[in-house]
Amino acid sequence: MPISRQNGAFVPVPQPDWTQEGAHPVSPGVHRIPLPLPGDGLRAVNVYAIEAAGGLVLIDSGWALAAARSQLERSLAALGAGLGDVRRFLVTHLHRDHYTQALAIREALGTPVALGAEERHSLDAVLRHGYRGMSAQLRLLRAAGATRLADEMADAVARFRRQGGDGEGSGPFADPDEWITTGQRFDLGTRVLEAIATPGHTRGHVVFADREAGLLFAGDHVLPHITPSIGFEACPPELPLRDYLESLNVVRRLPDLRLLPAHGPVAASAHARIDELIEHHSHRLAAMAAVLDGRGPLSAYQVAAAVPWTRRNRELADLDLFNQTLAVCETAFHLDLLAAQRSVTVEVTDGVRRYATAVPDAVT
Repeated sequence: MPISRQNGAFVPVPQPDWTQEGAHPVSPGVHRIPLPLPGDGLRAVNVYAIEAAGGLVLIDSGWALAAARSQLERSLAALGAGLGDVRRFLVTHLHRDHYTQALAIREALGTPVALGAEERHSLDAVLRHGYRGMSAQLRLLRAAGATRLADEMADAVARFRRQGGDGEGSGPFADPDEWITTGQRFDLGTRVLEAIATPGHTRGHVVFADREAGLLFAGDHVLPHITPSIGFEACPPELPLRDYLESLNVVRRLPDLRLLPAHGPVAASAHARIDELIEHHSHRLAAMAAVLDGRGPLSAYQVAAAVPWTRRNRELADLDLFNQTLAVCETAFHLDLLAAQRSVTVEVTDGVRRYATAVPDAVT
């Protein structure tokens, strides 16, 4: 938080609440529209409305909720526009808070929706008959030795289905009208956006760079205040952390652009935050390797219980069920990257992956 000096004392300067309703100008012709989420710790999701030839183009869309739809309509009205003026949705990734409202609006108005091509893997799984929500995460939990946690999460998903949730079947999901490929350029008449594949948060995550205006529509790839989750999807890849770190470096090699994130306020430098995220994961890899040193073999669940979580250094057991699930899965992804780097070894016993410090080859 910025600091100012008043009467010889340094005091924090209150900052505007980034979740406040409205169409907040970011750059000429670009407006940030926060939309509500359903009891989510992320608080809100940013949709970016871009003035384009013949109407508006929206980066992301929000969650398909009545409250989010109404707030989007009010925010567009502040720009003298309505949902009928939206010519296209460009969606950064498949998660509900980015994709599903675009599908709902498409059903009502026919607005085309574009999504990253590599999201096809998870979308095909979700649309498959008999799909059960969180099935990939449940498999990861059991392989991580978190059987009790997996059972609790399975019960929670079953309760959600019984209460009318969409944990089974396609729910609100459907294919997009267009699959976005990396390097694809979208000429909006007023500016050109370049799509850049940034797998890690999800396999098909993309960001959009407006090089001329110096803007990066970053989705969940780079967030200003929190570390994005990795591999939380229906069909995660083998090494999502490796993919994520490589994607950070891809964006780091671009000119430094203003960071327009999906959650949180706009920030001046994408590079500065990317550097922090790379350093964070370097520290986490080292901390997890240190847990194994002299103690292995340990499961990912045991390692997750031995390292602190969040900025408050909370213990794993102090997190809620969903965040414990994220924590254990991300620990497994970190350990699998260490294994791929041959810093640790992996053995599988009774379906559980256990890790130990790799012994260096003997010098002869």
